[in-house]
Amino acid sequence: MTASTDISTDSLPARLEAARRDYATLVAQGLSLDLTRGKPSARQLDLSAGLLALPGDRHTAVDGTDCRNYGAPQGLPELREIFSGPLQVPAEQLTAAGNSSLELMHDCLVHALLGTLPGATRRWADEDRIAFLCPVPGYDRHFALCERFGIEMIPVPMTAEGPDMAEVERLVRADAGIKGIWCVPKYSNPDGTCYSDEVVRRLAALPAAAPDFRIFWDNAYAVHHLTDDEVHVADILTACADSGHPDRVFVFGSTSKVTLAGAGVAFFGSSPANLRWWLACNAKRSIGPDKINQLRHALLLRNADGVREHMRKHRELLRPKFDAAHRILTEHLDGTGLATWSVPKGGYFITLDVLDGCAREVVRRAADAGIALTPAGATHPYGDDPRDRTIRIAPSYPDTTELQQAIDGLATCVRLVGYEHLAAAPD
Repeated sequence: MTASTDISTDSLPARLEAARRDYATLVAQGLSLDLTRGKPSARQLDLSAGLLALPGDRHTAVDGTDCRNYGAPQGLPELREIFSGPLQVPAEQLTAAGNSSLELMHDCLVHALLGTLPGATRRWADEDRIAFLCPVPGYDRHFALCERFGIEMIPVPMTAEGPDMAEVERLVRADAGIKGIWCVPKYSNPDGTCYSDEVVRRLAALPAAAPDFRIFWDNAYAVHHLTDDEVHVADILTACADSGHPDRVFVFGSTSKVTLAGAGVAFFGSSPANLRWWLACNAKRSIGPDKINQLRHALLLRNADGVREHMRKHRELLRPKFDAAHRILTEHLDGTGLATWSVPKGGYFITLDVLDGCAREVVRRAADAGIALTPAGATHPYGDDPRDRTIRIAPSYPDTTELQQAIDGLATCVRLVGYEHLAAAPD
């Protein structure tokens, strides 16, 4: 959503005074609202209540695996088959693991640091320098992983089609220290961008100086549509193979926002060589995944059509919240020139861009009014948004009434801080 207009010098004092009155009224309400993280609501979790009664007295997978016992390090074949299509990874190249895809990303970094990736000449821990490209705005937990392991982060601007590929190509061509790039290809966190076919093709064909360069393809929102227009993103695994870089991509996904967020199943997919590497590394860490949990997921979801129907129920709960946020932001901010915001077709977030230099103050004023937001800067490496303008909104968790109160209050804070900023600007 774009909204801009010129505010006359004569009208600015009146607008500022009205915003101050509205903010005083907001603070007086004594709210306690939370828009910090994209968690499923209780009603969304209720959609998967059937998991709690499964697998009943059944404990055998389709291939005869006794799910009560050790083994099956790659996970159950029936569950890998269900998510093979949505994640665009052949079932035989897909691993079903524990409940968190973030855990798998963490482990891939650890294994690359302490072992040798296919195509590498030495461990990442033995390199003089390791860097990752970070499309911005982006996912704060990706950035936290890099900080945890001392990996340098290089911001790359996002465009309407994905990362700025001219900049990505320029950087990786010249710098063998750049070992990877974070990507959320569908309904990106936080701006909802979907990668174009051209971006996927260019990522697959990157002229990377590092022979062990990896794309961390976090397909977290592969099935999380908010509209009937279900966006399709090109198959990165096939594109990499066709470009002569079959080992370039690590694909991640999970059921964390499909079933029960704390008791889901995560997936890792890649080339046969990368899969062998992963399974060998993971064999030192685990004797096998929770196959009972995988079995109950397979029984609940049944097949890819079952996943689609299940996610339609999620959409029925989520879409009204996103619509309400858009409506309220439009009512209060459209035409003010103080903010723009995304209108995503899927995923869990809305990106709100305020005037440069205002995001941290908007978040502070909102907190003082009882509205908790993700810290300004969280969408950028090291928590540093150089323009101090981007705020991530997570509409999923509050009920509709609380969400409307929170967005209304947030818009009030944007108006107050924005008009103060304009009033303080030199003529």
